[in-house]
Amino acid sequence: MTRSTPPKNWFSYIVRSVVLGLVVAALVIWLQPLLERWQLERQQASQPISYAKAVNRAAPAVVNIYSLSEVRGSYYSRRPSTVLRLGSGVIMDNVGHILTAAHVVADVSSIEIALQDGRRTSAQVIGVDAITDLAVLRIELDNLPVIPQDHQLRSSVGDVVLAIGNPLNLGQTITQGIVSATGGRMGVINSHADLMQMDAVINEGASGGALVNSEGYLVGINNAQFRGPAGQSVEGIYFAVPYSLARSIMRTLIEEGEVVRGYLGINSSDNPAAQTYQQPGIFVTAVDPNSPAAQAGLRPEDYIVEIAGQQISSAPEGLALISTTRPGTELEIRYFRGNEQFTTTVTITKLAN
Repeated sequence: MTRSTPPKNWFSYIVRSVVLGLVVAALVIWLQPLLERWQLERQQASQPISYAKAVNRAAPAVVNIYSLSEVRGSYYSRRPSTVLRLGSGVIMDNVGHILTAAHVVADVSSIEIALQDGRRTSAQVIGVDAITDLAVLRIELDNLPVIPQDHQLRSSVGDVVLAIGNPLNLGQTITQGIVSATGGRMGVINSHADLMQMDAVINEGASGGALVNSEGYLVGINNAQFRGPAGQSVEGIYFAVPYSLARSIMRTLIEEGEVVRGYLGINSSDNPAAQTYQQPGIFVTAVDPNSPAAQAGLRPEDYIVEIAGQQISSAPEGLALISTTRPGTELEIRYFRGNEQFTTTVTITKLAN
């Protein structure tokens, strides 16, 4: 009997098989995450777009506000009548501070808060800032839902937003929209409120509610619908106070009870003088009588280009600088009147709410 001997290429055959197996295993390991991601994307593509996660995170912290106010009697009835007013608010922390719109709680005799879990309680007004149309309330309850917040969050034009409130007392309602502007628009409500513009519908009773992004984070406090020159409602144009501004106002009201702003006493716009003087600035359209601006000699059609040594790039920027200046501070203003350049000093006073 003769013993068979392995072929000469037996060893190389084994090596090639091992190498091939290792290559296949490596490819499987490398491709597995890509395949899983592809499967996940296919599943997501086959599902309808939903903001349920965002609503579930934010909605419990949006409350209904019911307030009573007295209306003076008329010619036909001398007795004053009591009117129920509707609004919405947002629970901002676990100690019970609620942000809402100032016009929701202005001149009211009592305020009741209704949470989405069925609890109801009275509220105390901590502070009101009419300039930004914001108010801070306080309730005494435990285990409060708090709206998700990100202090670094900044909204952009084109972001999807959801407005949450209680329009017409129908119950909590969510409307969807797109951010059209993130601030800096003149002549809207008032120039000191750097409002966001969007088209998420805000009907009566939804003012003061939450404007959140697609992840449920608070981006603004719902404010109002834009009205035309004759006071008529304009569909598709709504406003909210941006979160960063609303949070700053809330902290000031809690700590100091009021927001103190500087007052110059001008109405202004960005145009038409920017092209004439070939540099950005503030075109003065009107000067309030006996205001710091009037006392400093400023007139309509003056063009302010520098305040306190700082070049002004736009009217909102200039007004923001004045607003944050403490009353009693003297500021040097450089401006053009026609082709001549002048410098004057104004003493900033307190802006009345």
